[in-house]
Amino acid sequence: MALDDPSTLVSTEWLAAHMRDPDLRIIDASWYMPAENRDPKAEYDKAHIPGARFFDIDEISDARSALPHMAPSAEKFMSRMRAMGVGDGHQVVVYDAEGVFSAPRVWWLFRLMGQGSVAVLDGGMKKWIAEGRAIEDLPPVIRDRHMMVRFQNQMVKDATQVAAAAKLGTPQIVDARSPARFAGSEPEPREGLRAGRIPGSRNVFFKNLLNDDGTMKEPAALKAAFETAGVDLDKPVITSCGSGITACILSLALERIGKSDHAVYDGSWTEWGSVSSMPIETGDV
Repeated sequence: MALDDPSTLVSTEWLAAHMRDPDLRIIDASWYMPAENRDPKAEYDKAHIPGARFFDIDEISDARSALPHMAPSAEKFMSRMRAMGVGDGHQVVVYDAEGVFSAPRVWWLFRLMGQGSVAVLDGGMKKWIAEGRAIEDLPPVIRDRHMMVRFQNQMVKDATQVAAAAKLGTPQIVDARSPARFAGSEPEPREGLRAGRIPGSRNVFFKNLLNDDGTMKEPAALKAAFETAGVDLDKPVITSCGSGITACILSLALERIGKSDHAVYDGSWTEWGSVSSMPIETGDV
């Protein structure tokens, strides 16, 4: 697979070459862990890639859920995208300030809503700025655009479905958290959560899928990372993490290696670790 694939991942060079395309829409999906005390919207207002719209991951979510940034309803997603001037026929490129961190979450949301022409910017804002490319602080010019949503139920799993998978051993559950959190030897960053993992799950730390400059590794290296972790790529996969953000990095990587039968456990460890009746495992695998 070529690096530049407008349905998964594109380079800064690709974006620079397509900046003036009339149907290109750029989205800043920067997001940080609460403990970092950073305001992604304020940072966007100060500097963003020209023409970029800001996607608030915490706001464009299911407000009825007590869990953080759960996937919004199709109706809410459509209305928010229309307000952002993003709709049918647009090629969307999503980036974040870290490189490849929160942008895959928004890539996955677009895919969940049946939108296929969406890619993550490889290396994100960090690489864009390092290369001396243009940034601005101007708000984008918004023109209404209708979006038709076709919700893809198979791309998202709930706790009941994940519990069944853990019991039956299929689909495979792959956890993007750090090895120490996966083993339960390091406390969770969110208060009130047990330490450990979903029984039978595999661990592919999301950082192992990235290069030092924040770009995503080549497909062969991505494939090797999953196989080394004991993931059978011939079987379907459910990705998980702390709260459904970095699980989407795993989903993007799976898509990059040509695997389409994967879904995200949206509640992830924030849900599983808070429910005392859910079984957990600890210790090294």
